Amino acid sequence: MMAPLYKYGLFGDEASLVVAFLIGIGFGFFLERAGFGSARKLMGQFYLTDMAVFKVMFTAVVTAMLGLFYLGWIGVLDLSLVYLSETWLLPQAVGGLLLGFGFIIGGYCPGTSMVAIATGKIDALLFAAGVFVGIVGFGEAWPLISGFAASTALGTQTLPGALFLPYGVLVFVIVLIALVAFRGAEWVEARAAEKAS
Repeated sequence: MMAPLYKYGLFGDEASLVVAFLIGIGFGFFLERAGFGSARKLMGQFYLTDMAVFKVMFTAVVTAMLGLFYLGWIGVLDLSLVYLSETWLLPQAVGGLLLGFGFIIGGYCPGTSMVAIATGKIDALLFAAGVFVGIVGFGEAWPLISGFAASTALGTQTLPGALFLPYGVLVFVIVLIALVAFRGAEWVEARAAEKAS
């Protein structure tokens, strides 16, 4: 959100910190208003009783994708200036699994735990303490795992490049997948509600 403005020099380091703080406060506020400061709501995702997390995250992905696509298409945004993280296949897969297990066990992700802490939830404070211990442990273990962390480097990857599809075609396909997935999520929720009654 602030990256293009910062990259074009429309504001400096100090202003970027203020903008980041305000965006963070706004993001946390809307997470809490959506109920994502509650471990029960978040765990409903894994029990297939409440697919709100899936729907919100997929909506965010599709909205950002469409925004980038159309802003690039009309020439407002230079997509070559958008930063893309490099891919290290195995380390990122292992990291994703660890984050997923932490989410299932603790009931929060790092961001939602901060939202829950702001509303006084003790379980979220314990979860965040676990995140802190994990970060320190990762730093201490770095000499042992640095070789693995640098393995299976694939450089910068994108879905259009990996699937050999034009960007516009891929955008259309993902929008169709999202529509089907949203309908499927509603069906899953309805089935869970029938079983509970």
